[in-house]
Amino acid sequence: MAIDVPKTHYSGKIKEIKLGKGDEAVTVGGENSYPFYLFEGTMPHKPRIAMEVPDCVPQDWPEAAIEPFKDVKNDPVAWAGKCIHEYGAEIIALQLVSTDPNGLNRGADEAAALVKKVADAIPVPLIVWGTANHEKDTQVLTKVCEVCQDKRLVIGPVEEKDYKKIAAAAIAYKHTIVASSPIDINLAKQLNILLDNLGVADDMILMDPTVSGIGYGLEYCYSVMERMRMAGLTQQDEKLQFPIICNLSKEVWKAKEVNQPDNESNMGNAKNRGIMMEAMSAMALLMAGGDVIIMRHPEAIKLTKEMVFDLAS
Repeated sequence: MAIDVPKTHYSGKIKEIKLGKGDEAVTVGGENSYPFYLFEGTMPHKPRIAMEVPDCVPQDWPEAAIEPFKDVKNDPVAWAGKCIHEYGAEIIALQLVSTDPNGLNRGADEAAALVKKVADAIPVPLIVWGTANHEKDTQVLTKVCEVCQDKRLVIGPVEEKDYKKIAAAAIAYKHTIVASSPIDINLAKQLNILLDNLGVADDMILMDPTVSGIGYGLEYCYSVMERMRMAGLTQQDEKLQFPIICNLSKEVWKAKEVNQPDNESNMGNAKNRGIMMEAMSAMALLMAGGDVIIMRHPEAIKLTKEMVFDLAS
């Protein structure tokens, strides 16, 4: 006797957003069911992994994370190239760590010049991520938008306290925006409404709900992302139908468990521990609705891609 499996009816669909330009452009979103629920709907574009590249030599990365990039750690352009040519990166996420006012405090002109060098050197889409310092990000990201006006960058984080100037620059120079909100579905929706009122087109927005790794608040992040997807897919909430991007890597690799040496814990090999924490955190966020995950370690990325292939095939 055949059994009819109950299925959820989805009245909404996640918007499709094109990242980058040319032959290596990537389209994300487009799903009309919950993540990987291929028995209920379609997932025309699989989730993507963006490989993280810092704009200066990392000072707080554990040895396991920096080891694959030791030969290029002084050159962000070479680092991005290695991610693409050796590890098959489909997207590069350039973290503008050096612009942090509490760190190197590099200026907007210098940061924008570096972004332009990286953008010119790579064929894949480029995400440019600031420091979440509103005043500094406004200076830096508006300059980046101007200098890279023909590159179709993904610019973030754009938050409620700085969205007007950064989003205006993104509109003027045709870049995609990462709308970032602090783990709250209502604040995420509110920011998307503000961006719409400013004139940002629907095909220029990714949502960043702010995420964390396993053991550091992942459950709450998962719940918020899950509710975003429910609202977008089953409640026809058009302001929550954007693809989700998760800036995960730095959250995982700063965790206490990842940084404890082998001889100071009973948790096994530190390198394997970090790789597994990043891969497991990434998969949890993908199951919650993530469309783009920013990751760091090549082996963690390999594990995550294998799982995505199995679930999305």
